[in-house]
Amino acid sequence: MMDDYKALYQEVILDHNKKPRNYGTLEHASHHAQGHNPLCGDHLSVALQLQGETIDQIAFRGESCAICKASASMMTAAVKGETREQAQALTQEFLAMATGKLDLSQPNQIGRLAVFAGVRDLPTRVKCAILPWHTLQAALNSVASTSTEAEADPMHAPIGNA
Repeated sequence: MMDDYKALYQEVILDHNKKPRNYGTLEHASHHAQGHNPLCGDHLSVALQLQGETIDQIAFRGESCAICKASASMMTAAVKGETREQAQALTQEFLAMATGKLDLSQPNQIGRLAVFAGVRDLPTRVKCAILPWHTLQAALNSVASTSTEAEADPMHAPIGNA
């Protein structure tokens, strides 16, 4: 069973990396943000157009690893047509799942995004998977840029008095 899960994970990641959905620029975006993961060098921008409180259009672009690009691709597909509140709730569930804090046996909205559940076992890749979600939240909250090393990052753990 675990081998089937790993194969599905690899298949989905490779598919979304090779053929990312909603990749590109979005003219006349009402909200946008830049995201950066300094640990691996991922840079990503997310742009969206809200119609009232609904995400009418969304796009992303940037230079990133396969996990980050696949996560961004699946994220844009998952939140397009959703309200700001629904996107924020899904973001919290995704972050909890990626960090091992979400019990997937309980009701949730994760759906196909569950293929990223295994990233919790790869601590160095968690930040790759969550960068697009941080960037989406920054865009929704009119924050120009964010980083996986920001205090709000669930994986951020200050060292000593730093």
